[in-house]
Amino acid sequence: MLDISIKIVFAAIAVSMVLTLYRLIKGPSVPDRILALDTLYVNVVALLVMLGIQDRTSIYFEAALLIALMGFVGTVALSRYLARGDVMD
Repeated sequence: MLDISIKIVFAAIAVSMVLTLYRLIKGPSVPDRILALDTLYVNVVALLVMLGIQDRTSIYFEAALLIALMGFVGTVALSRYLARGDVMD
């Protein structure tokens, strides 16, 4: 039962990533593209967590944590650059 659920979740994450990539490329504005990039980070983290559950190993969880941290910092930096024109004060 768990194998079927994992396959369904992988398919849902794949569809979500394709739709998010479309929004990243065709976004009508820059804030929409930044939000799509942040959503893509979240999808990658979900994918890594599901791989960790499937393989029953913890190395994917550590990688997901690092990617989530880099994604958050990147989103904040891009948003500050868009709002102020400069990242650092």
